[in-house]
Amino acid sequence: MLGATATSAYTTEPTGTDPHRYQTGFGNRFASEAIPNVLPSGRNVPQKVKYDLYSEQLNGSSFIAPRQMIQHVWMYRIRPSVAHGDVSPSTANPHAWDPFPISSEPEASSSERGIDFVDGIRTVAGQGDPTLREGLAIHIYTANTSMTNRAFCNNDGDLLILPQEGRLNIQTELGWMMVRPGELVVIQAGIRFRVLLPDGPVRGYIQEIFGAHYDLPELGPVGSNGMALPRDFESPVASFDVDDSAWDIIYKLAGTLHVCRQNHSPFDVVAWHGNLVPYKYAIEKFVNMTNVEKDQADPTIYCVLTAKSKTPGVSLTDFLVFTPKWITTSDTFRPPYYHRNMSTEMMGLIYGQYGGSSHVLEPGGLSYEASYMPHGETYETWKDATTRDLEPIRICEDTMAFMFHISVPMFLTKWAMRGEGAKSLHPTAPSQWDDVKAHFLDHLDDIEADLSAAGLPGLAARKTTVHSRENGEHEGVNGNLKRRRTDATA
Repeated sequence: MLGATATSAYTTEPTGTDPHRYQTGFGNRFASEAIPNVLPSGRNVPQKVKYDLYSEQLNGSSFIAPRQMIQHVWMYRIRPSVAHGDVSPSTANPHAWDPFPISSEPEASSSERGIDFVDGIRTVAGQGDPTLREGLAIHIYTANTSMTNRAFCNNDGDLLILPQEGRLNIQTELGWMMVRPGELVVIQAGIRFRVLLPDGPVRGYIQEIFGAHYDLPELGPVGSNGMALPRDFESPVASFDVDDSAWDIIYKLAGTLHVCRQNHSPFDVVAWHGNLVPYKYAIEKFVNMTNVEKDQADPTIYCVLTAKSKTPGVSLTDFLVFTPKWITTSDTFRPPYYHRNMSTEMMGLIYGQYGGSSHVLEPGGLSYEASYMPHGETYETWKDATTRDLEPIRICEDTMAFMFHISVPMFLTKWAMRGEGAKSLHPTAPSQWDDVKAHFLDHLDDIEADLSAAGLPGLAARKTTVHSRENGEHEGVNGNLKRRRTDATA
């Protein structure tokens, strides 16, 4: 196998933990070539590309999309992607995958493959249908062996991958990316890639979106200098292999895996240009924003990436991160307040200590709050937060948590609720709310005095009114209805 990677004065420098170079920016129209002067000038498909390379476009948008919505990339490769064998159902289907947690099996021998990235994906929840280009899914992955002569291509949607344990060395058609815990990587639909494991067994999270692309959230009055900065996103540079050995390409289409074989590496793109380009982002670089004087802001101020839904003004999903920050507000209930959201909340922990109190969450775990269902902190946390002396404090120290804030209800899978995944469930004890006190009742004398001073009926009169209403004896619609019933009886 021969390989070559581009170098440029306009790329980042390799480090001890990441040997690859990157182009920086978000949503840019990048250009990269592993051999100088390969990219055509002033056109995309000249009659003959230098070195007799093949022109190939990957289009991630509809043809009549507004100009600012178009995402595509032109590749100039040694062989076209169409050069492969018959496509057939893959044997790597969900019911054959090993369960969570991470398998301790060693690297596989030549006669038996271990669990690679594709084998180790498990679906926890989902909604919608990739054939309708609508909805999304949440997965976890575990793996203990690198993908050798195997590549994966998700035709159903874009993947947002969050390593939690172990680095992923990802080879894509457009170049290499090393992604560690604390970074995210987005690989768009249609892009072929494989995952190598430089640190051994791995675990992490995936959000897959159908029919949409991730984008940066609008900033509004925040202006241009907050949240995730475009310049902190990194995309690969061109890299190609000369490899005529047999390769399996696994495609996911309409939720089903298919496989085909070809007699050469799919990673043979010598040059490319466009904006349908994988990227990674170091979450530690997120610029936190929060209220400095009083009250709380909505959690969307912690949004790194968002994806549009088919409903104007409503996102399909927001990816939120919780990293170290100062809390300085006065006369404010500082923990998350009790709430019911239209959105489904699925939260995970990359590293550190989870700050919530109503359920258990460990690094590599996942929590789920259903659409419109009430949730919040325990009674003990409420008591402490409402009585303690407030001073500036530092929270989330040495911690990185995240949330998929999803605007639609999610369906939990059989694997997650009744299969192997259910072994990791930490159900909430129904009794945890039994000690919640109605402290309103501790102040009845003061309440009576306040009602009297305002010229309003006292609590006893209100109790009588409530009793009357329950029996339909008050004036208004119910009272009139009772009179009509009496008249009819007479």
